[in-house]
This record gives sequence, C-alpha cells and structure tokens, in this order.
Amino acid sequence: MTNIKNWFSHHHEDNAGEEALLPKFYWNPYLVGIGLGIVLLASFVIMGRGLGASGALSTVVSVVVNQVAPEHTANNEFYKGYLGDGSVSPFKDWLIFLVIGVFVGGFFSGALAGRNKMIVEKGPNISTKGRLTYAFIGGTLMGFGAKMARGCTSGQGLTGGAMLSVGGWAFMLAVFAGGYAMAYFVRRQWI
Repeated sequence: MTNIKNWFSHHHEDNAGEEALLPKFYWNPYLVGIGLGIVLLASFVIMGRGLGASGALSTVVSVVVNQVAPEHTANNEFYKGYLGDGSVSPFKDWLIFLVIGVFVGGFFSGALAGRNKMIVEKGPNISTKGRLTYAFIGGTLMGFGAKMARGCTSGQGLTGGAMLSVGGWAFMLAVFAGGYAMAYFVRRQWI
C-alpha cells in the first residue's frame, strides 16, 4: 500500500527547519500528464474541439465592451465573433465554464493538500512588491503573446501539440526558449 501511495504522490519537504509541519504531497506528474491527456481527448470527443482558456477572457472582454460601447462592438468583426448574433448569451460558451472549473479545481486541490495560503513565493533578493511587479509584467506579456499567437499554452501547446500542429509546437518551443532566456536576467532574485 505504501508503494501505491508513493506512486501517486511526490514527497516535498521544506528545508527551512519546518519539521513540525506535516509533509506536503504533490501529485505524480506522470499520472497528471495521463489525466490531462484523457481530459483533452474527452474535450475533442464531447465538444468537438480541444482545450483553450484565452478565448474565455476574450469573451468576457467582448461582453464588457458591448455593455460600455454597443455601437463599437456592432461594427467590429473581432467582437462579433465572440458575441454572436445576440440570440444566445456569450457566457454559455463552454470555455467560460472551463476557466471557472480551473479556479475551483485548483482551490479544492490546494485545500486537500493543505496548501491554500495567501503567500507570495519569492527569492531572498527581491521584495514582495518587486515579485508582484515582475509577475504582472510577465502575465501581461504572456496574455498579449497568447492573443497574437491565437491561443494560450492550453490551446496552442496542449491542443496544437496533440494535433501535431507546426504552430503549436513552434509556440511551445518559443515559450520555453523565452522562459530560459528571461531566467538569466531574473536569476539574481532567486539565488
């Protein structure tokens, strides 16, 4: 039984003298990868398309812009693509529920593992404000890049990669190359 438990979780110990705290277990990445592949396959079978979360943000932005400036959205093909003809609420798009499920599932997973804490993960050489600033800038660049690439890491990377799309593989290679290149410049904050 212990071997099965060890297969499903990876033991992680903080080495900051916190022996009194209960150990935290992470899910086995191989099993999680298999599970994610099954979810992607189910997405194709049930919905007829793969995963992709950045479309949900575009839908929400389109609805907000439509509330503020309906004449602008009526004459804009980008917004029309997300708003449709008005007969069905754009919030009935399944990607909205996918993103909500990611947040709810992440919360419950963290709660089950005892890791739901309001903390800012940072290295010893950067302030909390600096860490949040870098996170905001990085998130903004990733969001802008996802829009330009016509998909986020789940849409381009997972779905595109599974379909052996050249664009999906190019996107993921660029994400990893950009991440490693940027790590050189921000490494001093973490060591």
